[in-house]
Amino acid sequence: MNFVTLDFETANSKRESACSIALVLVRDSKIVDSFYSLINPQMQFDQRNIAIHHITPQDVQDAPTFDKIWGHISPLFDINHLVAAHNASFDNSVLNKTLSNYGIITPRYLTIDTVKTSRKFYPELLNHKLDTVSRNLNIELVDHHNALADSIACANILLRTEQDFGTEQIKKMVQFTK
Repeated sequence: MNFVTLDFETANSKRESACSIALVLVRDSKIVDSFYSLINPQMQFDQRNIAIHHITPQDVQDAPTFDKIWGHISPLFDINHLVAAHNASFDNSVLNKTLSNYGIITPRYLTIDTVKTSRKFYPELLNHKLDTVSRNLNIELVDHHNALADSIACANILLRTEQDFGTEQIKKMVQFTK
């Protein structure tokens, strides 16, 4: 299976306030590459968000803005690539709102949500939060709410689901972004 996982952390409750991004590239059912960057959202941070991900305004003051990062990662977002995320509606919305904030049109791409796949394939779990699913599937999640750690865990959840249930079952849950 080939896909890329996406995870954002935000500076505040606004979806266009991305302050970090991670992508993990999976080819032939193996993690082959990853990308992580802090992002200067050019807006205020909320203490609540800082308490979750521990990224501060000082951490991002010299980081690139998202429009500078987009040129490097945009080839992964088209109808030929599958983008997975744990709670994909959030991460896809952050991407859409952040791009819109810079006047960039959001491309259409294939997406799958590992919250939804875990609910379908592992309904016995107490809940389907990233840390719960990871723990129950024996997937390492070292630094929860670090975008790269979360993106790696998401990749491993989808790979484990593929191993347990097969690619064809997973493909039924792939959608186009709106």
